[in-house]
Amino acid sequence: MKKIATVLFLFLMLIGLTAMDVHKFYVAVYQMDYSPEKKALHITSRIFIDDFNAALGKKYKKKYYLGTSKESNEEVLAMQQYLLEKLAVKINGQEKNIRYLGKEMEDDVLICYYSIKDVEQPRTLDVKCTLLLDYISEQQNIIHANVAGVRTSLLLTEDTTKGSLKF
Repeated sequence: MKKIATVLFLFLMLIGLTAMDVHKFYVAVYQMDYSPEKKALHITSRIFIDDFNAALGKKYKKKYYLGTSKESNEEVLAMQQYLLEKLAVKINGQEKNIRYLGKEMEDDVLICYYSIKDVEQPRTLDVKCTLLLDYISEQQNIIHANVAGVRTSLLLTEDTTKGSLKF
């Protein structure tokens, strides 16, 4: 009897799991850390590469292969341009230039590095991020910031593409 109940339970679980719709989660995460010694804001982004390639393909009307052996220099330049046009940062009310430093792959995640130099201690960070929103409206961009030991976060979406962090 116990064996029949176990088999029946597993069978019902299997049916329940296969009946559920699989819903993909669209998210990118930015980490911003202020370095008082270097007077710089260091930024790291983590973006799913398949979504990123699809967004670039939609925008530029061609297939992209970032993160693969087929990646071209032209694709990397398009990636840099796209990334920098989708992120804007004001520090203490002043718009700052973001410098792209480089990238690496970690499994299916594209990790990009940026910096903003000549930064005085931030009291506020105003962030606008529209990354991948032109590809998928369900995209969520999470911004984490660490300034002088104070950690805070923002969730940016299609409805809320900008926000302020105070320290």
